[in-house]
Amino acid sequence: MSTVQSTPLFQISPSAGGHGLTLSDSAAERLADLSRTEGHPVMLRVAVDGGGCSGFQYRFELVQAGEADDIRIEAGGQAAIVDPVSLPFLKGSEIAFVDDLAGAQFVVRNPNAASSCGCGVSFSI
Repeated sequence: MSTVQSTPLFQISPSAGGHGLTLSDSAAERLADLSRTEGHPVMLRVAVDGGGCSGFQYRFELVQAGEADDIRIEAGGQAAIVDPVSLPFLKGSEIAFVDDLAGAQFVVRNPNAASSCGCGVSFSI
């Protein structure tokens, strides 16, 4: 009789860290600007949803508070939060803000993405 052991595709322990998520200086600066404009601190919620032209898509929201089980990523006194379900898809990613000819937006530089759409909002693993 043989025993087959499978290793999960994604395995992280949020409470122990090891997710490798980073918030770039450009994203921290933009969040500081948005907080000043809003008149109160805001955080960027980054989530991964099913859908989009490549299978998964990023969702960005400005929020004032997170959930108890959110993972918090900080830089320059600013924060982004990620829910535990989305975290495995974002492991090792950088959350940045870009302002170029295509527009000004938050982006995820995701090393797990095998492919992505032209606008960078959806991806596949």
